[in-house]
Amino acid sequence: MESQIVVVGGGAAGMMAALTAAQSGASVILLERNQKVGRKLYITGKGRCNLTNDCPADEALSNVPHNSRFLTSAMTRFPPSAVQEFFTGLGVPLKTERGGRVFPQSDRAADVIDALFMALRRQKVSIVEDRAVRLLATEDRISGVKGERGTYPCAAAVLATGGCSYPLTGSTGDGYRMAAELGHTVLPPRPSLIPLVIEGEECPQMQGLSLRNVSVRVKNQRGKAVFQEQGELLFTHFGLSGPLILSASAHMREYEKDRYTVCIDLKPALDEQTLDARLVREFSEHANQAFHNVLEHLAPRLLVPVLTARSGIPADLPANLVTKVQRRRLLELLKALCFEVQGPRPVEDAIVTSGGVKVGEIDPRTMESKLVQGLYLAGELIDVDAYTGGFNLQIAWCTGRAAGQAAALRVLGG
Repeated sequence: MESQIVVVGGGAAGMMAALTAAQSGASVILLERNQKVGRKLYITGKGRCNLTNDCPADEALSNVPHNSRFLTSAMTRFPPSAVQEFFTGLGVPLKTERGGRVFPQSDRAADVIDALFMALRRQKVSIVEDRAVRLLATEDRISGVKGERGTYPCAAAVLATGGCSYPLTGSTGDGYRMAAELGHTVLPPRPSLIPLVIEGEECPQMQGLSLRNVSVRVKNQRGKAVFQEQGELLFTHFGLSGPLILSASAHMREYEKDRYTVCIDLKPALDEQTLDARLVREFSEHANQAFHNVLEHLAPRLLVPVLTARSGIPADLPANLVTKVQRRRLLELLKALCFEVQGPRPVEDAIVTSGGVKVGEIDPRTMESKLVQGLYLAGELIDVDAYTGGFNLQIAWCTGRAAGQAAALRVLGG
């Protein structure tokens, strides 16, 4: 059927494009290389699926640090409020948490995927397990998609294969190659939301330690703060991870030119004066205990050896012998435990990648390629990315919807 639409990729953008096109009356085939659609969605939001952010379109765009203008039309036509209505309409009750993050009430990503899958079935979208290997075009017009198991003629195709993060979910960068083969410029993918590598043995010593309600401040080599937020982080064998660190990493894009320092405020609820009074009280109440034992009243046990070493205070020094100068040094550490960043983890470990098909080669209203008629692009494949908080999935939904609507319009006429 040459009048049909083929959607390549069964992730968030691909499912939205396929569903939108089918709801418009088009005949749609969805090609997905995995046995199940939405595999990457299963791991978003720690398996809870942070599917959008409860904010206006302009605020969502302000959380897109790169090429946000390109998204203005798609985001305005399908803003976060419309995304919430869409999923509620599919029978997924939602809730809003800190920072406007929107989750299914069940805290199960599987409920979001199941709802999309059932909607695709109701709209009679044909879901085919096949890996697309090439886009077919005749005289700069899309004519089909060649897969490993078959060839699928079409009048329009939506390319929504994701970036190259989490390759085990199927995001292996195939879409970049297929787009480039048809003449598109592909900007090299870089990690965006990514754990950070820290030199030295301190982080491995604290591996597995999760800190909640701490504040993180990231400074560049000129001492300018590029990020500051409160939340949760995790020490790992290679360095730092967790929600705060992933958010911070999106603001750290110049590793080749710049050096970054992550400073953790372990006691953000206490100003220096209040914290000093707390230290005085702890040292007074446990006057005869060794310094390192008193520290356990102030910080998690795994942090104690690091704080002891950095403070230069002998571990077995009785608390009543800690000097004012030493106490001040400890206070400064508790308010700013700093780590030099060596760089990001490999791009395969990124939750989201920056880079992809150049936005100047895509119509921002329809997501249609300016080089190949009938080819539409959506989601992470495009050179746009956002901070954490549901904004990257919001990009997937709104670009997928724009691509699906335009593809249906091309195929059905009007």
